[in-house]
Amino acid sequence: MRNFLHRIHEKILWLKRLPERQLIIILSFVVGLLSGLAAVLLKNTVHGIQELLTSWFQTGAESLLYLLYPGAGMLLALLYVRYVVKDDIGHGVTKVLYAISRKDSKIKRHNTYSSMVASSVTIGLGGSVGAEAPIVYTGAALGSNIAKFFRLDYRYITLMLGCGAAGAVAGIFKAPLAGIVFTLEILMLDLTLSSIVPLLVSSVTAAAVSYLMLGDTVSFSNSVAPFNMWNLPYYIVLGVCCGFGALYFTRATLALESRLKKIEGVFHRWLLCAAGLGLLIFLFPPLYGEGYGSLTSLLHSDSVNAAGNVLYESISSNVWFILLFFLAVFFFKVVSMSLTNSGGGVGGTFGPTLFMGGIAGFIVARLINLLGIHEVPEANFVLVGMAGMMSGVMHAPLTAIFLIAEITGGYDLLMPLMLASAASFITIRGFERHSIYTKRLALRGELITHNKDKAVLTMLQVDKLVETDFSIVSPDNTLGQLVKILSRSSRNLFPVVDDTAALVGIVLLDDIRGIMFDTGNYEVVRVRDVMKLPPALVATGESMQSVLDKFEVSGAWNLPVVDENGQYVGFVSKSKIFSSYRNMLQQFSDE
Repeated sequence: MRNFLHRIHEKILWLKRLPERQLIIILSFVVGLLSGLAAVLLKNTVHGIQELLTSWFQTGAESLLYLLYPGAGMLLALLYVRYVVKDDIGHGVTKVLYAISRKDSKIKRHNTYSSMVASSVTIGLGGSVGAEAPIVYTGAALGSNIAKFFRLDYRYITLMLGCGAAGAVAGIFKAPLAGIVFTLEILMLDLTLSSIVPLLVSSVTAAAVSYLMLGDTVSFSNSVAPFNMWNLPYYIVLGVCCGFGALYFTRATLALESRLKKIEGVFHRWLLCAAGLGLLIFLFPPLYGEGYGSLTSLLHSDSVNAAGNVLYESISSNVWFILLFFLAVFFFKVVSMSLTNSGGGVGGTFGPTLFMGGIAGFIVARLINLLGIHEVPEANFVLVGMAGMMSGVMHAPLTAIFLIAEITGGYDLLMPLMLASAASFITIRGFERHSIYTKRLALRGELITHNKDKAVLTMLQVDKLVETDFSIVSPDNTLGQLVKILSRSSRNLFPVVDDTAALVGIVLLDDIRGIMFDTGNYEVVRVRDVMKLPPALVATGESMQSVLDKFEVSGAWNLPVVDENGQYVGFVSKSKIFSSYRNMLQQFSDE
């Protein structure tokens, strides 16, 4: 065993000696391989837990366990995260975006497995969330940590992170093209010649692993009808409806999670969320787990089986009841998802977005058919609705188009997918500038964008640009003492700090030049007599755009930095910002 580990260590050292470009290609293959294996493992674990816990169910009283399982899964995930991981691992895609913009693309090592463990028990026991965001976080963490091990710079750490995310999407959906587009469109990784090849390698490798281990069937089997040009206007209507549905999804999710987080006591919150989720699943069984089984039934035009509720068997044949039932499922899916995440469960919004999109497509198609407006194929609308909702919620029309086409084998509906995705995206952009993943970051000024200048500014952090080599003076110091301090300093600016370390003013060399050589003033004049208030204050953690605005308004070249208590930290200079900006911009640029 020791000899084997020694040989592995020698191979790793050999890799480090390779030219950088060759190393990146090899690492992208390794990241894709590991991401694909992680995706397969998570998928099989979730399905294995579900099979173990529910395969023996009949239609008797034991089926009531469906109401208890989700709460148990949330509790297990809560205990694991709170006492083992001891870190917030929810909202995986948002966390990846945050790592890129504020953490130099570095993700903690435990994220290579912790999200998988927590989401497996959450979803396996029926939590109403998706496994896609956790696996994206896992893949990104694998790429980031492998790049850190080989001591790559920020640009290549970010690239490996993107390769991991692309591999995760490609692996869990068997959709290599969607994996690449996801990384470019949602993670906002720059598309350059040096980045596209590693992304291709990772995505194809992960998808190949998934095909080898899970077979060549598509994620969602369906019975799609042939494409009909006369249905195109109704696909546009579906896209607009998905846009408004995405608006509801985004705002309701953020509002509900914010309100639920205010419930004091994590276990008290878990109990309330578990009870609420159990009640919703009792009334609307498709809310149990990811809901992909119901989605597949709808793709085969089997709406009664998709509803899956024996309580309503006597009236389930009523076509209007089925329509109203799934309309309620659509609205309550957001509630069930928020209850799961807020109650301690770990899962993402990716899966619920697909589920709600399929439900929206079914509702629109069924309504059109019932009203006798036109005869449209419901299965086609379910498929296209998935793309429309994803485009609106994630603000990612290209990802939606290619992902749905790949996971359903629905390339025959490429034109409807494009129309619905575009209509949904245009609709929601009139109300929301940011996606479900980026809204929280945008409000805090921590969001990177495809605008390279803005992206660089976002990643510059005040805390890393603070200069502390300024000589501190007290307001009680005499002019003579100030001159002595000045003679030993290389700066022409002096922060004035009181006994509590609070900044009370600044002294500029130009302000005392006229009196500093008059020794008669040395014991008479004190610092408080010559100091003045700074033109502006910069807070630690403040966004760089805000800092630059303060420089612009004040006309200063140096501004003091204070902490949340007003205590002096240092100064940030315009020249240091510009220098760091140029260095960061070089890392963004292709060689």
